[in-house]
Amino acid sequence: MQPKAEWLAEMRQGRFVYHTIEEKSTTLDVDGDTARLVVRTVTDATVYGTRWDRRLRLATDCVRRGETWVVLRTEATTW
Repeated sequence: MQPKAEWLAEMRQGRFVYHTIEEKSTTLDVDGDTARLVVRTVTDATVYGTRWDRRLRLATDCVRRGETWVVLRTEATTW
């Protein structure tokens, strides 16, 4: 797991460059005050100088606080 601040710093420094992201599928499951968004993509990126195409699954967990949904975490894996 990579902290958000670290990931953003990597992008600012040009270590992560996203060229294209093609969305393949999206699902959203809501259960009361929690939700999980899962997006499958084909991502063309340059990471630490190496360009690659990857099938990525991004799972984002959220919680409702009052009238607002707050993102708790996002996990990226391959599929």
